[in-house]
Amino acid sequence: MTDLPQNPREGFFAGRILRSGDGPASVANIANIVTVARILLAPLFIWMLLADGGDYGVVRYLAAALFVFAIVTDTVDGRLARGRNLITDLGIILDPIADKILIGGALVALSILGELPWWVTVAVLVREFGITIFRFAVLSTVVIPASRGGKLKTVVQAVAIALFLVAPWIFLGPWAGWVSWIVMGVAIALTLYTGVEYLWQAWRHRNTAAARS
Repeated sequence: MTDLPQNPREGFFAGRILRSGDGPASVANIANIVTVARILLAPLFIWMLLADGGDYGVVRYLAAALFVFAIVTDTVDGRLARGRNLITDLGIILDPIADKILIGGALVALSILGELPWWVTVAVLVREFGITIFRFAVLSTVVIPASRGGKLKTVVQAVAIALFLVAPWIFLGPWAGWVSWIVMGVAIALTLYTGVEYLWQAWRHRNTAAARS
């Protein structure tokens, strides 16, 4: 990970934190700070969701609002990183981890509440954390950023979870429940597809690197 400071005395604030430019970006830049904030919001969201206990009370909808707010920060840190040239290897790794913690926590909580079958949660978590472990395993040789398919997958997952959190079928009728399940089905399909896509990209990058050496 080349963006970590070589000299410990430099600290994590060495480099650009907020301003744009061509020089090295600090590991503790504003984009990475937003990403870490998203990670820290996940436990609060999960606690609020479980505290409601499936009663669809005020706490439930506050938890849903917090989830939406936290997931929107994914766009914020991405725009900050790209727009101000604050992309770091640490940020590339932390960003998908933050999403996985938030989305994974939401799925587990919904399954604990009995609102989402465990097979859905297990299928998504196995893919998500399996790819994350693999990502760390190949980190010394290649860093593969999230693909467009991966970003779309995260968006659809977030929309599907938000629908289950809000439970629109309570207000709009059974058809809203079917729509929510269709969106969740698309999210599951994209989750599995992008997992295979990531493994393919890793294999291709590895072969390309081996051919050049």
